[in-house]
Amino acid sequence: MRLLVGLFFVFFTSCYQVERNCTDFQEGTFSSSITIGDSTYRSVFSRTKELQIETFNNHIDSTIVRWINDCEVVFRTINPKNMQERKDIHLKILTTTDSTYTFEYSFVGENVKQTGIAKRIE
Repeated sequence: MRLLVGLFFVFFTSCYQVERNCTDFQEGTFSSSITIGDSTYRSVFSRTKELQIETFNNHIDSTIVRWINDCEVVFRTINPKNMQERKDIHLKILTTTDSTYTFEYSFVGENVKQTGIAKRIE
């Protein structure tokens, strides 16, 4: 009986696929929300296939966008002002809906990842 229940569970969970229409979010204007500990950080950004301009805490950053595949991208700050800004950021889109995507990101080469949600605003 346990074997039958186990096979039933594996059969139905292996058929479930997370929706990822990543190309829908490669360009546009978005707002994002990231929670780290007790703090929530929000930003607004516009992205083309080659460039992203982000406003966070009244500070504007511009980054070069390099898509690895349809769902993964690396950002490189154009004019870094310190060592932290010199580090590239790797972002992976995990799931999508019609107007939002959930993502994880980290500095390239680091294992600590943060997650967030971005919503299309234009």
